[in-house]
Amino acid sequence: MSDAKSWYLYILECAGKRLYTGIAVDVEARFQAHVMGKGARFTKAFKPTRIAYVEPHADRSAASSAEHAMKKLSATQKWALIRSYSTTSE
Repeated sequence: MSDAKSWYLYILECAGKRLYTGIAVDVEARFQAHVMGKGARFTKAFKPTRIAYVEPHADRSAASSAEHAMKKLSATQKWALIRSYSTTSE
């Protein structure tokens, strides 16, 4: 029985133009949890303002690997990716 769900890597823009990276099955629900203060310590301190980037992955393992790689990028590199994503997703 295959109950495979897509997992997503996401980046949130938070207060002070800070970025938070995470993974989830339902990005919108996870964003709302962060907004309500039921997420990471970081998003409790720096309230999320928007979902800035979303990238689908086949499973949790792939999403987790992508998250690890994303966290190695500089803020400048992440902002460039977000700008590129914003222009292609509109």
